[in-house]
Amino acid sequence: MTRYRQVLAVRGMAALLGVSLLARAAITATGMALTMHVVLGLDMSYAAAGGVAAAMTAGMALGGPLLGRVIDWRGPRVVLSVTVVLQVGFWLSVPILPYGILLGVTFAAGLLMVPGPQVTRQAIAAMTTAGQRRAAFALESVQGELSYIVGPPIVILCAANVSPAVVAWGVGAAIVAGGAGIALLNPPLRAEDEVDADTVSRPRRREWLGPGMIAVLVMAFGTTMLLGGTDLAIVATLQEAGQVSWAAVVVAVYGAASIFGGLVYGALPRPLPTWLLLGLLGLATIPAGLAHDWPWLCVAGVGAGLLAAPTLSTVTHAVSRLAPAGVRGEATGLQSSALSAGFALGSPIVGVAIDASVPGSGFMAAGLAGLAAALAGCLLSRRSPARTRSPLGDLGLAGAADLEPSRADARPGA
Repeated sequence: MTRYRQVLAVRGMAALLGVSLLARAAITATGMALTMHVVLGLDMSYAAAGGVAAAMTAGMALGGPLLGRVIDWRGPRVVLSVTVVLQVGFWLSVPILPYGILLGVTFAAGLLMVPGPQVTRQAIAAMTTAGQRRAAFALESVQGELSYIVGPPIVILCAANVSPAVVAWGVGAAIVAGGAGIALLNPPLRAEDEVDADTVSRPRRREWLGPGMIAVLVMAFGTTMLLGGTDLAIVATLQEAGQVSWAAVVVAVYGAASIFGGLVYGALPRPLPTWLLLGLLGLATIPAGLAHDWPWLCVAGVGAGLLAAPTLSTVTHAVSRLAPAGVRGEATGLQSSALSAGFALGSPIVGVAIDASVPGSGFMAAGLAGLAAALAGCLLSRRSPARTRSPLGDLGLAGAADLEPSRADARPGA
């Protein structure tokens, strides 16, 4: 736990992680809040609700890189302030908008969603040393798991007891509070030893968006495709067994195992390559297809869950090392887009496999998707040219070495 105490002792880090958890949990719950509003408030079908949730996801996926470029140009406080104001207007209007207009406005709201997770990742890279960074990103990945465990269930619980409009306003208020809190903290996005991007020309995209970065983005996409597909496979398997009410327990066990795995991984003396972790996650997911009831799914979930947060944390760590300081916002935005796209496509692809065969085949499809992304990431990283020194000051290569243990990470105290 020494590594985590060192990270939390960094000035402003504990406050940043706490406020960003609020924003992230609320952002994670937006899809469920909109679903509850369309189904219960507008009395429409789940298909219609899925359309609104998809519009939000598509907007967030497209908006990530755009907001990242503006953050690189104007800094986080301006972007956070503008998006917070726009989110206030959106969530206040949700209950009074007809479905057709809501669909378009939701896409725009996703496009201009408060970039809390992106700013947090950039700040972690700037506020920590090379030896602290892996543990810090492990905490960030654990934060993501907590968001998925806490956010949507709270929305469902509240929707059963109060009106969908109140739930929507509550989610919007949490997003606004989290975004405003991060803006007030105004965390640094560049380390003290990094060159101020305002005094040098912005690196051209082809200089940093090479095979190494593309490999990381592909693996980010594959990881969330696997995770999103796994959630659907769990529900389908339990529905066939007549135990769908136990789905929340299975998902909670999976999330708890992921949190534990992330904390253990962050405390290890040496990291593992991203492609290896993702490949192991894919292999650990496939056997869950043999489970036919909730206890065995819990057992399978522990095995796969232990690798989920570590895989996500290595993706974030690799992006922070590969991106020069002047374009880190755009790079982090691309990472967020890849993660959102993976979640959006994971369920439909796994759903096709389930419809064509049996529920257990969903786990195989999800696992194979992870394995394919791991293989692609491994091959792409080996094509990446070497770079003498990363913008964070720790030795690294822009390809395989950024996805594998570096000499800097092997130093005492790393």
